[in-house]
Amino acid sequence: MQKNKLIVFVLAALGLLVVPLIAQQFGNGPVRIIDLALLYVLLALGLNIVVGYAGLLDLGYVAFYAVGAYMFSLLASPHLSENFEAFRAMFPDGLHSPLWIVIPLAAGLAALAGVVLGAPTLKLRGDYLAIVTLGFGEIIRVFLNNMEHPVNITNGPRGIGQIDSIHFFGLDLGKGLEIFGMKLPSVTLYYYLFLALVVGSVIICYRLENSRIGRAWMAIREDEIAAKAMGINTRNLKLLAFGMGATFGGVAGSMFAAFQGFVSPESFSLQESVMIVAMVVLGGIGHIPGVILGALLLAALPEVLRYVAGPLQEMTGGRLDAAILRQLLVALAMITVMLLRPRGLWPAPEHGKAAPVKQ
Repeated sequence: MQKNKLIVFVLAALGLLVVPLIAQQFGNGPVRIIDLALLYVLLALGLNIVVGYAGLLDLGYVAFYAVGAYMFSLLASPHLSENFEAFRAMFPDGLHSPLWIVIPLAAGLAALAGVVLGAPTLKLRGDYLAIVTLGFGEIIRVFLNNMEHPVNITNGPRGIGQIDSIHFFGLDLGKGLEIFGMKLPSVTLYYYLFLALVVGSVIICYRLENSRIGRAWMAIREDEIAAKAMGINTRNLKLLAFGMGATFGGVAGSMFAAFQGFVSPESFSLQESVMIVAMVVLGGIGHIPGVILGALLLAALPEVLRYVAGPLQEMTGGRLDAAILRQLLVALAMITVMLLRPRGLWPAPEHGKAAPVKQ
């Protein structure tokens, strides 16, 4: 049994390493879609800690994504040097932050934002918690949109551009690389970085799930009053869930900024937050393989349906907008899946329940 598992893991690892090399034969577009799908996997894994493990419905998760993205854009673009004389005097060439500074800073800042969000909502549950977190996400987006006057921090709706690509050990991921005569474009190099972050996140999530903290979160999720009666410090553990979940969002946001080279408040709308929640619910709440599956499907589905929406638009003589039609097709696909699989595509196994009796 162990030998079979090892073979499956080795084959899966080889497949993941080869995927971008095959996809890049069709151009950079398919690899770029896969890269963004991996970022959504990272976001879904983080939200799964809050929603899946601790049972706290968070509809403002995109705020942590935005915090990480804007943090990196300020540290790795000429924006601060152009707008602040004191900063220009200290860093005439601007800040060009390497990877090992970016990731801990993004994780730490997003965790702080998570605790700030979690602290006032400790007494709330269910719909009330969802409304407050939704408001928090929108507040962050509105702040980013308006922090241009009197001091220009975020450049408002115009966004921040000229953001550096990720670089470490002399390797710049914004430029292609040639290894043994094989050319690896920038999008392929980013794929391997995002894959490493996803694998690390999966390991962290599995370790958390099987730890005392993970079991305490699940006890809170099932019955908070009973968990409190058993001596679990629900306040601290809820704050920890918000903070831990937010770190994934912050790291994903910083990677998004480096990958795109541009960020604006439009990228962090309520629709993005709802989409991340849908990924967790669609795949299977609290089940890591299911969450990954849900994230990959919902990240890739709009792009795949782009090829379906075009012909349908032509059939109606152009009366239907392709973007709206694509959203409609995504919604129909999600409704169909949820009707057929109400617990998600790959739900967590139900422990402690008797097997169904055969009639």
